[in-house]
Amino acid sequence: MALKMNYWSKETIEKIRKGFYSAVYFNRTKYILEQEKNFTPVTMQVFQWNDKSILCGIDEVVELLKAVVDTSLAVRALRDGDIINQGESVMHITGSYVSFAHLESIYLGILARRTVVATTTRRVVRVANGKPVFFFADRFDYFLNQEGDGYAAYIGGASGVCTLAHASRFNGTPVGTIPHALIAVCGGDTVRATQIFAKHIRDANVVALVDFDNDCVGTSLAVAKILGKKLWGVRLDTASNMIDKSLKAGYGVTPHLVKLVRRALNDKGFSHVKILVSGGFSEEKVRRFEKAQTPVDGYGVGSALIHGSNDFTADIVMVNGKKIAKAGRRYTFNKSFHEIK
Repeated sequence: MALKMNYWSKETIEKIRKGFYSAVYFNRTKYILEQEKNFTPVTMQVFQWNDKSILCGIDEVVELLKAVVDTSLAVRALRDGDIINQGESVMHITGSYVSFAHLESIYLGILARRTVVATTTRRVVRVANGKPVFFFADRFDYFLNQEGDGYAAYIGGASGVCTLAHASRFNGTPVGTIPHALIAVCGGDTVRATQIFAKHIRDANVVALVDFDNDCVGTSLAVAKILGKKLWGVRLDTASNMIDKSLKAGYGVTPHLVKLVRRALNDKGFSHVKILVSGGFSEEKVRRFEKAQTPVDGYGVGSALIHGSNDFTADIVMVNGKKIAKAGRRYTFNKSFHEIK
């Protein structure tokens, strides 16, 4: 039975087989071993350098090995979502080294990218104190990263993602509000833009974007008065170089601005309207908002969730059944490993 591939096309798999994405020294090593007919079995051990990271990418690496390697490999690993620490073994790959020598660049890169997104997402989710965190990082990186990033954000605990690609690997549904562009096309009329959104998009909550005129309080009330119970929420997205009309100081979205919007909505009988915030949010900014007991109902976070470092390293730690490794490395079996069929 042919392997069903969830991650790559047949064309990409063929390029991987040919070493197209591999560092040249791995390709040369594979070639040398083939010429020498050296099929020595080894155990490759994989770890990373940070404490309290959220492991992600294991399933993808397993599919890589199954799709590309013609001979059988014994793989033991932790699971996506496991918490890992510096130096902890996360995977053992055992088999003839010549069969997977050229894949090191790829599987380490997969683990590094997925783990950094899962980890940064989990950190923001943790400080959000149970409030939903939405992964809005689509515009901050190359678009073909979206499928893996969305899955990693899901593993990290994100409550929602914003593209079909983001949601594709966990059968999710993308979420989103109204862009500034729709308001602009409606002549700068936020109320009108929200009305036509509600008219044509029936399968999503109606959330008005209320900073177009730099008047979050006034615009929130204007939309709420027209839409009433149809309005699920408002999103504040004031730019970091702007001070909202209702404030004397404080650039961007601030705790004080959110409190003013909440008070205004409550005073006019719109306590049902939720408040979402976005625009430059990070772990630190979410922590600051929570410390200030800001009445936020959800955070939209973008580039902060895809930036960071979770570098992985792979070392041969056993050759032909005998423990052997470079200085400073040693064979370490993780008792939490599970065998992957």
